[in-house]
Amino acid sequence: MTYIIADPCVGTCDTACVEVCPVDCIHGPDDPEGSGEEAKASGYDATNKQLYINPEECIDCGACEPECPVDAIYDEDEVPDEYETSIDKNYSFFGQER
Repeated sequence: MTYIIADPCVGTCDTACVEVCPVDCIHGPDDPEGSGEEAKASGYDATNKQLYINPEECIDCGACEPECPVDAIYDEDEVPDEYETSIDKNYSFFGQER
């Protein structure tokens, strides 16, 4: 199982979750290999952008969840119905299928 970053992250891209991830599985918003470096840059425009968790790298530790200032991170089995499309978006960002 993996954690999923949902719609509340869109436009925020706060990288506090990246900083606490023990396996560096949180990437984006523009680079599926990077660690959100672009979102950390002063003046970065995060409009319509978000961070993503690579399902193949996530160890399901949950360290990222309490760090998210907009409550956008959920265990995949607990993603609220209104954010269900976020699951496929996370997998697709890394060229994976659920």
